[in-house]
Formats: sequence, C-alpha cells, structure tokens
Amino acid sequence: MKVTTLHTVLLSILLFTSINSNSYATPVNINQADASSLESSLSGIGKYKARAIINYRKKNGLFKQAIDIVKVKGIGKATYQKNQKDILIK
Repeated sequence: MKVTTLHTVLLSILLFTSINSNSYATPVNINQADASSLESSLSGIGKYKARAIINYRKKNGLFKQAIDIVKVKGIGKATYQKNQKDILIK
C-alpha cells in the first residue's frame, strides 16, 4: 500500500469516528426524555446516570430548573456546567 493511500485510509477512519461519536449537542428535556435520549444528548451521562435521572424524576416530580439535575446522585456541578446549554425544562 502506498503511503498516500495509507494516509487516505487513516484520515477516512478518523473522520468516520469523529462524525459517529456522540457530540452531545442535542438539547434534551430532562422532564420528558427517556434514558437513551439523556445518554446520547448529555456529556458525562451514561446509562446508569440516565436511569438515575428518570428515577429521581419519578420519585420527586419534575425538575423545576435545569440546575436541579445536580440533586441526582452522581451528577455534580461540573456535569451540569458542561451540559447547561443542552438541558431543557418544559
């Protein structure tokens, strides 16, 4: 394989993985979203924290403000700050 072909293949792989990785740029309503939507929309929120958000919501009612997400065990202010622009409350 020629060096230029190898470079092309490597660049294609890098481009493909960057396009298909979670970019966490989708605003999400934390009062209505399912676990999959929370996980794919918010940075630092995996399936366990997504379930924790839903369980908190079921137990305590709807979130009144976006900052209230820090009341969920395992979600701190740093996670909130990373996602602040993408957290919707309706």
